[in-house]
Amino acid sequence: MKANELRQRGDEDLEKQLHELLKEQFNLRMQQGTGQLSRPSQMRAARRDIARIKTIMTEKKAGSGQ
Repeated sequence: MKANELRQRGDEDLEKQLHELLKEQFNLRMQQGTGQLSRPSQMRAARRDIARIKTIMTEKKAGSGQ
C-alpha cells in the first residue's frame, strides 16, 4: 500500500482501513503468542501500514485546519 494511493482515499475509507489493519495486527499478535505465525514479516508490514495511515490522517487534519 503506497502513501500516494492512501492520500486519494476519503476520510471514512481511511478510518475503515485503519480499523481492519488493527484487527489484523491483533490476530497476528495472537498467532505469534501461540507460535502459529508462519511469516513474522507480516507483523512489521501491518505496523508500518497502520503508521502510514495514521500519518496521512494527521496530514489531512492539519491541512484542513489551516
